[in-house]
Amino acid sequence: VQLQASGGGLVQAGGSLRLSCAASGSIFSINVMGWYRQAPGKQRELVATITSGGNTNYQDSVKGRFTISRDTAKNTVYLQMNSLKSEDTAVYYCRLAMRTGDYWGQGTQVTVSS
Repeated sequence: VQLQASGGGLVQAGGSLRLSCAASGSIFSINVMGWYRQAPGKQRELVATITSGGNTNYQDSVKGRFTISRDTAKNTVYLQMNSLKSEDTAVYYCRLAMRTGDYWGQGTQVTVSS
């Protein structure tokens, strides 16, 4: 199983970015996909998750600004990030959790300038 993340970059505060993460390999239909982030000097934290049934969960600080979605047929998860703040600056990682284990993407840098 491999995950390929893309879509990071540099954006001004208040701007938007859309992250994508495509999973390939043996993907079980029942799974959870999500986005995590790690800022310099901090631990990796959950940003948002979405189940194969479409249930979502968000970190409080991104509620109302970020939207997670998925295309099950393409095994792809998206993170639409609006109203970005400097504190959203981090490396963003996608994750796929299923019965065979947890799989992580390589990370994509998001930098928000104030």
